[in-house]
Amino acid sequence: MTARRPVVDLTDEEARRAFVLKWGTVPRDVIPAWVAEMDFALDPVVQDALLGAVRRGVVGYPVFGTPPELAEAYAAFAARHYGSHVDPAWMMPVVDVTAGVRFVLDLLSDDGPVVFPVPGYSPQFAVAEMTGRARVDLVVDPDAPRAEIDLDQLDAMFAAGARTLLLTQPHNPWGRVLSRAELEGIRDVVVRHGGRVVSDEIHAPLVLPGAVHTSYLDLAGTHDHAVAVVSASKAFNTAGLRCAQLLVPDAADRARLRAAPMSRNDSWSSLGVVAAVAAYRDGDPWLASLVERLDQLRTLLGDLVAEHLPEVRMRPLEATYLAWLDARAYGHDDPAAVALERGRVKLGPGHDFVPGLTGHARLNLATSPERLTEIVRRLGSAWT
Repeated sequence: MTARRPVVDLTDEEARRAFVLKWGTVPRDVIPAWVAEMDFALDPVVQDALLGAVRRGVVGYPVFGTPPELAEAYAAFAARHYGSHVDPAWMMPVVDVTAGVRFVLDLLSDDGPVVFPVPGYSPQFAVAEMTGRARVDLVVDPDAPRAEIDLDQLDAMFAAGARTLLLTQPHNPWGRVLSRAELEGIRDVVVRHGGRVVSDEIHAPLVLPGAVHTSYLDLAGTHDHAVAVVSASKAFNTAGLRCAQLLVPDAADRARLRAAPMSRNDSWSSLGVVAAVAAYRDGDPWLASLVERLDQLRTLLGDLVAEHLPEVRMRPLEATYLAWLDARAYGHDDPAAVALERGRVKLGPGHDFVPGLTGHARLNLATSPERLTEIVRRLGSAWT
């Protein structure tokens, strides 16, 4: 058994140099817990692969097409981690997940509204409109005991003319892993109406103990109407390297995407390919340490919230490092703004994930235990 590689915490100064958006755009007295980057050093295997590529001068255009080593590395990774069968021929690189979603909507989806479950990943709110389609929001009741997609609502939306479901699973910001039974229910609705699914599965490597990821493509009867979008970027902290991947099991769909002009699919990064191959092929020891660390941090966060913010409601975190906090009991319409002003902590505002939503915020817990403890202590002082 290969020994694990440890997760190394960055100091504040190291984080400011590494994460120019998350840390570099806030005053020095603010702790950033907003954008989805982890305050950890790169997996040394990924770092060494990148350094070696730069020394070899691998900074030019990527090959237009799918590098075989990338497709084969992901297929083996998916088999090890999810028990999935992924044919390497299914893969197509794209610049990032949101660009991949837009590309699929543009080329494969019928004209008609796109169903988007909310709370939802804020950059994807505009994707439907960018492709000339309306967006219809399937709003999850913030008071429901469990964040679930209402199949009756989904059925009604498709009956009213929707043609595509943009699914995020594991979900950001719910932190939920959809069960196979839930996914089968979604599939049955979509198939009944002849619709399409674009499944954003970027957080799949970050499923925590107690939950199991099932790719939408693992379900019977999905290959003719679905595309999954995957990436190493969230699990391995390489978002700036710009290389996600589409998994397109239907041959006719692949032909349509590959026939598109090069300018329709924004160019991904050669270094992004290098990092993804290293992560998928050799990153398991570091990823195992990361999942163990995130499991410890979710326990710590639960304890800290109980101590400092007893009125906050936080659904159990099943995946990701992003906690969805219901702070309505403290009476602040925009608790993220209050956290920044009074507590000097930057969170993701709830209204970024549900337009008009009050009393909610998203907290990134992927940091050192000491920093997370200080974040929640500050929130307790700011909100109460």
